Amino acid sequence: MAEHSSLVWQRRAAFAIAIAAASYAAGLLWSFKSASNSSKLGAFSWNIGARSAQAQTIALGESEVIDSLVTRVSGLDAAQKQIYDYAVPKQFQGQIIKDISVPSGRKVIALTFDDGPWPKSTNEVLSILKKYDIKATFFVVGQNVKSFPELAQKVVKEGHIIANHSWNHPYRHHTREAAAQQIDRTDDIIYKTTGVKSAFFRPPGGILKNGLATYAAEKNDVIAMWSADSQDYRASSAAQIHNVMRDAGQGGVVLMHDGGGDRHRTVAALPTIIENLRNQGYEFVTLPELLDLKAKAAQQPKVEAQKSQTGTQKPAKKASS
Repeated sequence: MAEHSSLVWQRRAAFAIAIAAASYAAGLLWSFKSASNSSKLGAFSWNIGARSAQAQTIALGESEVIDSLVTRVSGLDAAQKQIYDYAVPKQFQGQIIKDISVPSGRKVIALTFDDGPWPKSTNEVLSILKKYDIKATFFVVGQNVKSFPELAQKVVKEGHIIANHSWNHPYRHHTREAAAQQIDRTDDIIYKTTGVKSAFFRPPGGILKNGLATYAAEKNDVIAMWSADSQDYRASSAAQIHNVMRDAGQGGVVLMHDGGGDRHRTVAALPTIIENLRNQGYEFVTLPELLDLKAKAAQQPKVEAQKSQTGTQKPAKKASS
């Protein structure tokens, strides 16, 4: 995992330098065309707001662009890395998950929302999550991110995880090339819009054998399914509450929707679902947090064994003088 994180930073730094160089060349071309200032490279505008999920255009010189981008990439704390550059634990890379058994003594569950961002309901869901101080995972559709970039940015700005749910939510079978277009195009617009490198893929309709999940697994994405389906695409608010509470379990993943249609019943059901789960002792986590809890629990016996071996080793004999 450390090697993976290191490679991520190296790639980001290389990307920053390449972009800065391209912008520098553009500046030279502009200077050449300007007779009054042909010997100077003018300041240029650079949008680096993806990291904060807000567009902020500032005037920078070439070297300042590189310094700014590298600082932003290397200055992320642990919580921000989970959002922007999550390094999937090796045991989950390319794997399908429905729920995660976490033997940590913590009763945890993850709320997930599909098919956004969506103009009205995404904002309403975000407001409810903010009220209850909960972070969730949003599986977004690429064409919706293109249509409503400010909502995708808001999801990230408020501390939630954003992940890939294909470009236009297809169910049909895909060749490898077609699957790559669906997934890579969505990864690309998520990154360009929010600065996030998606580490999770949820196949539309939960279909695992139409080529999309296979391609995502080849990329080492986590194929994220669910263990508690609210069925909010057809169920009343009361039925949604019943469905989630019936199937909720420790380490579970709840499926709901913030986009793809009229979600007023989901919005109405969400506060009661949250309150009922909390009353049963559940703690809400994101999918990266859920995987990390499992990974740390798996490492604990090894750590304890190493400590035990260290404690039982006999001290080395001193060399005689």
